[in-house]
Amino acid sequence: MARPSRYPLELRRRAVRMVAEVRDDYPNETAALQAVTDKLGIGSRETLRNWLKQHEIDAGTRPGATTEESAQLKAMKKEIAELKRANEILKAAASFFAAELDRPHTRL
Repeated sequence: MARPSRYPLELRRRAVRMVAEVRDDYPNETAALQAVTDKLGIGSRETLRNWLKQHEIDAGTRPGATTEESAQLKAMKKEIAELKRANEILKAAASFFAAELDRPHTRL
């Protein structure tokens, strides 16, 4: 699962708009991406390319999970992991108590 972006959402939106505006001013997409990354101080062209892909997914022009669906999926995976952990703890407790019941006890 992808980690959350360290860049603010508004910066990501602005970068996507800028790429759309300047795309025709450059000979290829890579040059346009580089110009926008340099102007906004974004880490790399690949970061910006990922933002463009996610924007297309969210807009419905590209197949894939939207940001909202991705967040829901992440929350569900976290909940499943917590439930599995709780289940393991319950199994360990049940095993312990079963062993205690089978052990001979002496009265004091």
